[in-house]
Amino acid sequence: MTDDLIVESKGPVGRIRLNRPKALHALNLAMCEGVLEALEAWRGDAAVEAIVVDHAEGRGFCAGGDIRMLAASGATDGVEARAFFHAEYRMNHRLFTYAKPIVAFMDGITMGGGVGLALPCRFRVATDNTKFAMPETGIGLFPDVGGGWYLSRLPGRIGQYLALTGHRLDGAECLALGLATHFLASDTLDTAKARIAETPQDIAGVLDALATSAPDEKILARKDDIDRLFASDVLEEIYAALDADGGEWATQTLATLKTKSPQTMKVSLRLLHEGAGMASFADEMRQEYAVGAHVVQRHDFIEGVRAVIVDKDNAPRWDPATPEAVTDHVIDQIFAPLPEHEAWTPG
Repeated sequence: MTDDLIVESKGPVGRIRLNRPKALHALNLAMCEGVLEALEAWRGDAAVEAIVVDHAEGRGFCAGGDIRMLAASGATDGVEARAFFHAEYRMNHRLFTYAKPIVAFMDGITMGGGVGLALPCRFRVATDNTKFAMPETGIGLFPDVGGGWYLSRLPGRIGQYLALTGHRLDGAECLALGLATHFLASDTLDTAKARIAETPQDIAGVLDALATSAPDEKILARKDDIDRLFASDVLEEIYAALDADGGEWATQTLATLKTKSPQTMKVSLRLLHEGAGMASFADEMRQEYAVGAHVVQRHDFIEGVRAVIVDKDNAPRWDPATPEAVTDHVIDQIFAPLPEHEAWTPG
């Protein structure tokens, strides 16, 4: 077991704590494998009735995945990147299908891989510290770890808006959209965990009793605009709608989109369109693994990580540089299924 996880069981509750504070608890391969090992050990252990997933010290629940490793691997043969995705997606799927109740405490930064860790859980607690986002298009990636499933099931076109812009939600907005099941003040979390340890068969009751009124959900005030301006699954049509609107919010939103990878914005729109009709979460993960295996070796991801993570000049040179230049043929190539012997399986 890796030092980047703290895994323990106390009485009837198993606890998984992310323990990479200097990296805001971003996931690496050993952490994903460690979570899988813990879940498997507790699956048949009658003494363990519930699972809690949270983080150790630091201000983030989980900031994502090991992006530097993924880019370095993608620039060569991609083997290490695919191994990470394979384990991470198995972890996502195991959480999604786990029989025992799991509580994720999304206290602090919850982005990318952290979203994939929290959203499969039966109970998802947001707080006044929560900063939730799927910002992948800004580094030439796409909202994976089940993003095609979760975002496509949000009200109206909010999922498409979040996927393309990487907009950050606060805890109240997470609750309003159903991404969180409860909103708690951050200073009550220790009490919540202690009470869950005492009565793991009544997690809902514990969280209901401690839940507090959330602030106004700002994103819902924009829902009509989002539904209207992001109505299309064609990126060029979204650009045109925002441009034609001409209002301050639309103009700012269009400017935001123009900083993102046109290629992976188109990937994201197709992912959500197809994810809405997926028969199972396993089908979603199988498709996302194939898409991820292709995207991680393409120019935009390697360039996006260089610009945002490595050099930090925040000036990625996307190729193609415009939505019009990203052809349907390129997107079809990215979505091509992998050969059966390379495809993702739940395990």
